[in-house]
Amino acid sequence: MSESEKKSKLFAVIRIRGRTSLSPDIERTLELLRLTRKNHMTLVRETPSTRGMLQKVKDFVTWGEISIETLERVLEKRGLLVGNKRLTNEYLKESTPFKSVKELAEMIYNGKVELKHLKFMKPIFRLTPPSGGFKGSIKRSFKTKGELGYRGEAINELILRMI
Repeated sequence: MSESEKKSKLFAVIRIRGRTSLSPDIERTLELLRLTRKNHMTLVRETPSTRGMLQKVKDFVTWGEISIETLERVLEKRGLLVGNKRLTNEYLKESTPFKSVKELAEMIYNGKVELKHLKFMKPIFRLTPPSGGFKGSIKRSFKTKGELGYRGEAINELILRMI
């Protein structure tokens, strides 16, 4: 097995639907994923447990494999430090072992650093509603011309519209 096959995929998970009428089980799963509000995004590695969690909340979120370019844009535009300050190259050079946002994005993407272990940064990204709106219903799955569930590489296009 090559090194790229061993590395698990990095999923971007975005909550699309709101808080009303959630079962406690689903609400708890969304809390564990740190998706407490609409239009929040988090990054998770593909493991059997995260796959199960995503299947459980598939009627409230959408997810797919994020590209390194999109991850870099998200960190630049929506990355927040603890204290609600923007993540900048200057801050990274002065206060962390990373030299730039690009280097941080590569480390996260390649699995050398986990977002939850970065104490200086918030593990969620607050996005805006997508420009141009959602293309389909937020009550149907992506496969049936909706917005929910697994969408693969198409998540990158949605994220760029939500930055």
